[in-house]
Amino acid sequence: MASALFSGLKYSDSLTVVGISFCTAVVCEAISWILIYRTASYKSLKSTIDKASKKLETMKTTDASSASANALKKSSKTKKIDRVETSLKESSRDLSMFKFKSGGVVALVLFMVFGLLNSLFEGKPVAKIPFVPIRLVQKMSHRGLSGDDMTDCSMAFLYFLCSISIRTNLQKFLGFSPPRGAAGAGLFPMPDPKAS
Repeated sequence: MASALFSGLKYSDSLTVVGISFCTAVVCEAISWILIYRTASYKSLKSTIDKASKKLETMKTTDASSASANALKKSSKTKKIDRVETSLKESSRDLSMFKFKSGGVVALVLFMVFGLLNSLFEGKPVAKIPFVPIRLVQKMSHRGLSGDDMTDCSMAFLYFLCSISIRTNLQKFLGFSPPRGAAGAGLFPMPDPKAS
């Protein structure tokens, strides 16, 4: 087992959690590739979003550069921009719904791995944080651990951090990251200025 492989090392528990997190990210991306990324409908949706975002970007840059245009041209240009934005939002929504079908399978895999890790490292600190974190982070990083040393890090916190960072970077490396213009792309999407 992985813990037996790293048992002689000083940071064996940490390396085990990171290694399992990396393997889980690879398995999840393989599942997503089988269910989503290799299909023709995903590829067509992605190309539609890429084309629409490039078109919208060029329309907005030409609109900003031609400030001397009259009001009639400006209103028709605004309508065209609104149409392209609406099309882009619809395609992004379709892409999100298309990706939703693999979400259940990936969630099941992550749930099983988390349960396995939780049983292996229950109540055991797997890492040391080099500083005392703020109160909110302490509740997450020290979850399930006994003792008063707030620099101890639980498996759940380390696994959470590794899962987010490894899977996001793996998606970028493999070319599976969401298209640039997709609404809601990324962990913290930009708000729509027209909605407020």
